[in-house]
Amino acid sequence: MLSQFQFVLSSYPKVKSIIIAIDGYSGCGKSTLAKALAASLNYRYIDTGAMYRAVTLYFLENNIEIENAQEVASALENINISFHVNPSNNQTDTFLNGEDREVAIRTLRVANFVSPVSAISAVRKFLVKQQQLMGDHRALVMDGRDIGTVVFPDAELKIFMTANDEVRIQRRLDEMQSKGQLGNYDDVAANLKTRDLIDTSRIDSPLMKAADAIEIDNSELTRDEQFELVYNMAMEKIQNGGAPQKTSSY
Repeated sequence: MLSQFQFVLSSYPKVKSIIIAIDGYSGCGKSTLAKALAASLNYRYIDTGAMYRAVTLYFLENNIEIENAQEVASALENINISFHVNPSNNQTDTFLNGEDREVAIRTLRVANFVSPVSAISAVRKFLVKQQQLMGDHRALVMDGRDIGTVVFPDAELKIFMTANDEVRIQRRLDEMQSKGQLGNYDDVAANLKTRDLIDTSRIDSPLMKAADAIEIDNSELTRDEQFELVYNMAMEKIQNGGAPQKTSSY
């Protein structure tokens, strides 16, 4: 099995820059895969989940009443989200109004509130507009929950990721531990269950698999195996000039 670092992009004739949309549930490894693909393809990577988390953090810190439409609209006018590479680890951090808030947006406090905030139509319209502008020149890997259905329904490659609950919970716990955050199994399990319900049942752009997306259950796939599978799909798409993909499951 080839490691993601053993692929040599220059060995493939790049015919066309494409958009790769990766959707799926929390804890399915969307961001891990998207970051690796973007780095290997020399594409931009956008973590839309981080954008919703940044809005959520702002609402929490400024005591915004999310059921008050006028208050939400006013708050959104004061929010600026950007991404910058952190020189200490070469990873992309999320900046909220000019301040690096990457650690703060990954806390369980934010995770417990992000789905209700993400369900607000005004918030989704605000962020989707920004996300669509980022795809003007293609060459983009974007992950989230409505990328292939709402943000970029014309994306050349759409992936929908799933994993079993046990795997998802452990991945989220591992992520929190890697960031020096405390978390217990029951709290994370409850958080994922609640987010799944809200994400799939909200009226505005609910989480769902696009009709032409390729579904991947990565419960028993290693990171390298997952990467190789999707990387090869992307290179085939690039070589074929972005021809329509065949839907299937893995």
